Amino acid sequence: MPYLGELLALASGLTWAGAAIFFRLSGQTVPPLGLNLFKNILGCALLTLTMGLTGQALFPGLQGTDYLLVLASGAVGIAVSDTLYFVSLNALGAGLAAVVATLYSPFTIALSLVFLGESLNLWQTVGVVLILAAVLTISYRKEGHPLPRKKLTAGILAGVLAQLATAVGIVMIKRKLGGWPLLWVTNMRVAGGFLFLAAPILAHPRRKLLLGPLGRKANWKFMVPATVLGTYLSIITWMGGMKYTQVSVASALSQLSTVFIFILAILFLKEKVAPLKVAAVALAMAGAILASGV
Repeated sequence: MPYLGELLALASGLTWAGAAIFFRLSGQTVPPLGLNLFKNILGCALLTLTMGLTGQALFPGLQGTDYLLVLASGAVGIAVSDTLYFVSLNALGAGLAAVVATLYSPFTIALSLVFLGESLNLWQTVGVVLILAAVLTISYRKEGHPLPRKKLTAGILAGVLAQLATAVGIVMIKRKLGGWPLLWVTNMRVAGGFLFLAAPILAHPRRKLLLGPLGRKANWKFMVPATVLGTYLSIITWMGGMKYTQVSVASALSQLSTVFIFILAILFLKEKVAPLKVAAVALAMAGAILASGV
């Protein structure tokens, strides 16, 4: 199918935008580690069910090193990355966190240059600069800013590290991604995220505070749709975009979620429309498009 990878990448941006709004609402009552664990458990269950209904093997005859590589990718790109993203989302709000998330493109490009032998042209360089300018724009804090400096800095730092982890998680499997079944690799990555989180959470001295909110059905009204959109539909379409087109192209199209999140945050979360925020979103999107080399 022509442009299958591009269409899947665009769909991932749309579904992730909806998920981000629900994750932001969930973060008001559920801590990041607990929320990440919940969405990995439910996401893995949904993916496993889908594989069974479509007749796909849960454990195809691949090498043991393939399994370990995908699990490691999930540990970095889902367990670590998504937890940090939820921290950033709670601190900054959906709109600003989406701007920081555009750093995914520069990190992916940089890692692709080093490990995948891809090249960087002049326009991609300009795109990276624009994205960095966008992040610097939202870091500007004037008198009367609703976010304290400490919270703003912590949110940006968590978001930066989250996108670095996401980029590492996908680049480390890109060379072999084309030869793996899409649903299998997606499910194994989510399983890797779950396994990496489960042990430290169970050993955590405050595990009751982390896990307690997961059992309250009132929290499910946001956590369940967030998971279906973000850890099921979005992650399948995102991985499909990475599988069927170039990493740079897929990353740019999926990051149209920045605009979608910005609009949805205004409509449903009542986040304020500030001139600096609008400028940051514009810079971030222009940078993501240029950085992709599309």
